[in-house]
Amino acid sequence: MADMSPLFRRKAAPQERLVTLVRKPGCHLCDDAQAVVEKVCGELGVPWERKDITEDPELHDRYWEQIPVVLVDGRQHTFWRVDETRLRKELTD
Repeated sequence: MADMSPLFRRKAAPQERLVTLVRKPGCHLCDDAQAVVEKVCGELGVPWERKDITEDPELHDRYWEQIPVVLVDGRQHTFWRVDETRLRKELTD
């Protein structure tokens, strides 16, 4: 279904989405990003997970220069700074 034209794709409810925050310990931008993710996902009932870039070589190789990175349903949504309005729109549109 991921390859299906957006015209035919069913709109997923927020609770069916998954937000992933890719971060590292001691990163103040990561802490800021997590606060936004927790707030938006909490208000919308969207599940989210946190992944540590220092524990996953694949994530490290892919995102090291961009952390924190927010993925929505496995696709990169943003990096460095998370905009609350933009994340909310992504999860509800």
